[in-house]
Amino acid sequence: MKTCFIAHRGYSGKFQQNTEEAFLEAVKHGSGGIETDVRFTKDGVLIVNHNDTVEYFDGTELVPEESTYEQLIQKPIKNEHTDTELYVCTFQRYLEICRDGNMICFIEFKGNFTDEMINKAFTMAGEIYDLKMCSLQSFEYDNLIRTHKAFPELQIMYTCGERDANVERCLEDGFDIDMYYGNVDEKTVKDFHDKGLKVALWTANTKEAMEFCYSMNVDYIESDYFANEKCE
Repeated sequence: MKTCFIAHRGYSGKFQQNTEEAFLEAVKHGSGGIETDVRFTKDGVLIVNHNDTVEYFDGTELVPEESTYEQLIQKPIKNEHTDTELYVCTFQRYLEICRDGNMICFIEFKGNFTDEMINKAFTMAGEIYDLKMCSLQSFEYDNLIRTHKAFPELQIMYTCGERDANVERCLEDGFDIDMYYGNVDEKTVKDFHDKGLKVALWTANTKEAMEFCYSMNVDYIESDYFANEKCE
């Protein structure tokens, strides 16, 4: 089985995470896919940002859900890696980059999304790219259930730190998992593969971690640094 490398928040080991620059560089770097974190602004624009706040170059912060898109792009965000002037990246731009680079999209919802938000996000993904190239990820199981109901053709993946009760639910519901690599074991991988389900591991950033993930024969490995295979 060929393992697919997913660029965690883009090529974030070398470029500022969840930015246009990090996404474009992930394509160049040879990743098979790109993971990102999706949030809504106060006025309903889908943006990508991991933390609860957007951090700017001058040390100030804004909460996306309490700010309009125009407010969020008034100044450059923090860039710890390069001299490039970067701004908040939209979900639309992420999708365009993934489409142009033929990337798998690992789309993580941050927090609870309403049915309207879910519909907007994946209607956009289908219009700009292809839902067959997209996967929803979330720590919130309710997000998975409601998204699967609205978009039954979409790959659904539960994000978790360890094998908890929701992992068992995934086996029953037919959902894939995205687990912290340090807590996975051969039995978990076998249980999912025996049901035709897929396993992703996050986040392998050392040679030792990468070798371990390979030894587990999983379907996807997320990394801030490593990327040398394309998805088939």
